[in-house]
Amino acid sequence: MSYFFKWIDSPVGRLKLGATDDGLAAILWEDDDPKRVRLALLRESPEHPVLLETERQLGEYFAGRRRAFTLRLDPVGTPFQRKVWQALAEIPFGEVRSYGELARQIGHPGASRAVGTANGRNPLSIVVPCHRVIGASGRLTGFAGGLENKAALLTLEGGWKEKIGID
Repeated sequence: MSYFFKWIDSPVGRLKLGATDDGLAAILWEDDDPKRVRLALLRESPEHPVLLETERQLGEYFAGRRRAFTLRLDPVGTPFQRKVWQALAEIPFGEVRSYGELARQIGHPGASRAVGTANGRNPLSIVVPCHRVIGASGRLTGFAGGLENKAALLTLEGGWKEKIGID
């Protein structure tokens, strides 16, 4: 499979968008751990239609004009990861869920840690909103883009800074 990529600037730093001809495969952080999402994004293609549409929709999101993404997605993952990522995609804009709530939602109530691991492997940051997942205590927990960016995304979506105890 051929993967194409382009870099974009955003309010949360440089992002590397990756796609196939079938859809968006990845949104990676500039300093992302290369072991987190293993895709051979070898061919730069700044005019690829999937990448251009992703850039446009992300721009609208960061400008406060988009609450949901309407992109074709083509992530690579195990069946369990895909189930978790689907559950992430169902978290409404401006809301948060705990890992335990997600585990119960997908029918694996004792799998909070496995859900956390799958969440951490989400290749589609922002579009598949892993930033909307918080710890059981209500505090922010790990995020590939850093906790500062996680807080910024949650704040963009509705002032969660005050609601989840960020100082």
